[in-house]
Amino acid sequence: MNRRHFIGIASGAILATAGTAYLLSDRRNLLRADITPEAEDHENLQPDEKEILFLASLAPSGHNTQPWFVYRLEPYHWTIGNDRSRWLPAVDPDQRETLLSLGAFLQNLEFAAEAYGYVCRWTLLAKSNQDENVIGVQLNKTASLNSANIESMKSRRTMRTGFSRGALRQADLAHLLEGEPEVIYYLPTTGKEAAFVNVQTIEANRLQTLRDPAQRELADWIRFSSADARKYRDGLTTGSMEIAGIAGWAVRNCYNKSSVLKSNFRERSLDQVREEVSASAGWILITSENASVASLLETGRRMQRLFLKVRARGIGLHPMTQILEEPSTRSALQPAVGIGGNIQFILRVGYVGSYPPPVSLRRPISWFIRNQSP
Repeated sequence: MNRRHFIGIASGAILATAGTAYLLSDRRNLLRADITPEAEDHENLQPDEKEILFLASLAPSGHNTQPWFVYRLEPYHWTIGNDRSRWLPAVDPDQRETLLSLGAFLQNLEFAAEAYGYVCRWTLLAKSNQDENVIGVQLNKTASLNSANIESMKSRRTMRTGFSRGALRQADLAHLLEGEPEVIYYLPTTGKEAAFVNVQTIEANRLQTLRDPAQRELADWIRFSSADARKYRDGLTTGSMEIAGIAGWAVRNCYNKSSVLKSNFRERSLDQVREEVSASAGWILITSENASVASLLETGRRMQRLFLKVRARGIGLHPMTQILEEPSTRSALQPAVGIGGNIQFILRVGYVGSYPPPVSLRRPISWFIRNQSP
């Protein structure tokens, strides 16, 4: 056997081994469409209850923690709860963002109930952000149906890439702000206020990447493998982070929780933030009247109503609230942008050329419903 023949055989063996390893690896992003709905999604629920709670669960939440549970007191009579096992204490120590996420859940629930012919009667229960029982809801049957928001709830997604820098058209902006111009503000990318938010977003992310507790918390909610994503049905997947191709394969097969604490991961994360803030039509800021439970829930509902409007107009939204999570950047924000009220949401906004279907995973209803009295 001559040297050239040997090298040819060895190279073939290496390629065959690599090919086999690739075939056995985690080769593609797990998306929402890949998950078959659970047939056993809580046998005690009425059919309409299942549909309404499923649609409610499509609401967004920080790190996709889905921090809600539902006590079923009786058919169509529930208590919506705050699941402390899904809090993010490193970046949301007072559960402000948790309440906002619960507000988005409540808005979806109300729209879903209307689609199936029910009106919601609400009873606020929580006095603080940490109370377990947040709000009671009784669904009463009505003759009217309003299914206008069904497809918007099913197709809503957070966009991270593909934003245009073109300013929002006046007609689109009027549609987004309709009825709420005093609490929703648009900062166009050409203005000094948007430039300030760009810089401070990068700074807040830099501060957060340096904080090990925040990085460990992030690591806990990244589902690196498709197996973990399928197991937990929550958190951040390579699909929801829009990491595709070779990069997505590398994350799923070569990364784990410890990777998030390494300097190269932190640096690449910050580079990604710089790239994101450099491309958009600006920012949308949403405010609340105050910091009470009721006000935070209403502000979460307001954000969700905005989210349900944008897809039809080819507009993407990307929540980037790190400025509000770091004390030094939070204190500088309000004076710099000249907005009254309490700023609760900062969303990067812009037109997108294509709008893929939603990819973030959701837990089955049976995982978050409870049949005991609160």
